[in-house]
Amino acid sequence: MTTPVRVAIAGAGYWGINHVRAFATHPGAELVAVADPDPAALERVHMLAPRARACGELGEILGDPAVEAVVLATPAVLHAEQALAALAAGKHVLVEKPMALADADAEAVARAAAARPGQVLMVGHLMVYHPAVTQLRELMAGQALGQVYYLHAVRVNLGRLRRDENALWSFGPHDVSILLHLLGERPRAVSARGHSYLQPGVEDVVFLHLDFPGGQMAHVQMSWLDPRKERRLVIVGSRRMVEFDDVHPTEKLRIYDKGYDRPPAFTQFGEYLTVRHGDVHIPRVDTSEPLLLECGHFLLCVRSGRPPLSGAAEGLEVVRVLAAAQRSLEAGGATVEL
Repeated sequence: MTTPVRVAIAGAGYWGINHVRAFATHPGAELVAVADPDPAALERVHMLAPRARACGELGEILGDPAVEAVVLATPAVLHAEQALAALAAGKHVLVEKPMALADADAEAVARAAAARPGQVLMVGHLMVYHPAVTQLRELMAGQALGQVYYLHAVRVNLGRLRRDENALWSFGPHDVSILLHLLGERPRAVSARGHSYLQPGVEDVVFLHLDFPGGQMAHVQMSWLDPRKERRLVIVGSRRMVEFDDVHPTEKLRIYDKGYDRPPAFTQFGEYLTVRHGDVHIPRVDTSEPLLLECGHFLLCVRSGRPPLSGAAEGLEVVRVLAAAQRSLEAGGATVEL
């Protein structure tokens, strides 16, 4: 039997408490400590993981030789600094998205990870581990959709306000990581427009446009000021179209056999393109929780030395795209090349 990885978690707030739940119940992990400055958060931790040691500061777990791996579920502004400290302390690191809030900081983390090949640095790009996204990638790799034309994503709700990050940096890591994962390349240019309706200087609605070298384009709508909660991605291809609806409880994927056909011979231009209305296929999607899959992948990489699916290189690419989009946002939507 493989020895469980001894894990400590920094941050037990809105999202970090989910990491506590996941690692406290995972058979491949032993949750030995949780650090958070908020006593109320540590009380919640005790209910989920009564055997985990409660700490007030990250330094307490970084200095503990019994801790093999550290999960950083802290505010995004701290991610780069804390990831560097955890790597320097000899720990394997799972840092939440985004890996950093600036290109230079993300590059520093990536360099530090590359200099320590025996340590794992993984970024918590949760959607990359979603079973529906895995199926989408398989569909695209198998040419089931044909040539991909464009992608359209919506991630909106009437959600809690953020003060330390705008909608781009709060929601963008999800969809940008999905797009890069599915298309296998970074965009050649991005542009973004947004507005701050509720808090000055913090855009609560952002529209992001990406152009890819292969000719595909993508559009992402992000906002926490919307009447409905939507988490959708539509991919339009030359053969089929597919919709990923993460809010739907059971029908996560719908594959549409719709499009335009080009007959081999035609006599009039009107006959050149014919509309095809085929069936709608709703495939079965694995119901495993993406966070549990992500945590399991991290533990596997720690024990096997396998490079993570969302490692430092992937985390850096996402930050580069978001940073370019932020520059476009500040320039009123000007196109920024990568």
